[in-house]
Amino acid sequence: MTPPPPASRPVLITGCSTGIGRATALAFARAGFPTFATARNLDDIADLREVGCETLWLDVTDEESMGAAVAAVEARFGAVAILVNNAGFPVHGPIEQIDIAAVRTEFETNVIGLIRMTQLVLPGMRRAGIGRVINVGSTAGRVILPGAGAYHASKFAVGAISRSIRPEVGPLGIEVSNIMPGPVETPFLQKMFASIPETVANDPYATFKKRLKELMRRTMTKKSLLSVSADDVANVILKAATAARPRGAYAPGLAAKVVLLFVPLVPAWFMDRAYRRILWR
Repeated sequence: MTPPPPASRPVLITGCSTGIGRATALAFARAGFPTFATARNLDDIADLREVGCETLWLDVTDEESMGAAVAAVEARFGAVAILVNNAGFPVHGPIEQIDIAAVRTEFETNVIGLIRMTQLVLPGMRRAGIGRVINVGSTAGRVILPGAGAYHASKFAVGAISRSIRPEVGPLGIEVSNIMPGPVETPFLQKMFASIPETVANDPYATFKKRLKELMRRTMTKKSLLSVSADDVANVILKAATAARPRGAYAPGLAAKVVLLFVPLVPAWFMDRAYRRILWR
């Protein structure tokens, strides 16, 4: 079924302060969609109003704010037509050292918040008989890098939720897509660095953490052949929202497609040896 025109399809996007969320808000607004950009700090997205976005406070770990944001859109349009679950929180570092409270925040943001936002918009979408839920996952939901176990677990969960819910709501006129970019050049990289525990005296993981940061820096910059821009990812999200028959999963960028296709075929023992050489020696 061909989607209705953009002007009648309100879009609600989480995590618009920077990176993919901000680029996505800009892409939808420029395409003529009523676009509701959200963030935990409204000052971070105040400038998005200048390009036609409406801004709402939304913290995906706060039940009241989630309900209020969805209610605000429904009061105007009857239902959220497109939900983009983009908000994310990274925790990186050796499992032995990562802060467990931060891990809880990571799962509250990346997984629980995504589920709850989806729950809140689905009744309106069902009444309308049409809707799109677009989850921003990652190749990190398919391919494992040491030093990011908790983050990978959260993105594996995003993929599992996306695949599970798609046949649940498809017969009701609601489509679900999982967006799986590879490394993206955004300020999110600095958040990843900040989440890695500091090196202390006699730290057994000192070399590992240093080389982990070097590896992340090499693969998540504009100079890297593996990385894509936030704008590239936003364009794929817009494509998933406007396609007559959206796919269940999209992998923005050639590198993401190659990684998802070939890395799972590599034996685990080979990857273990490769990572040991890269991160320890």
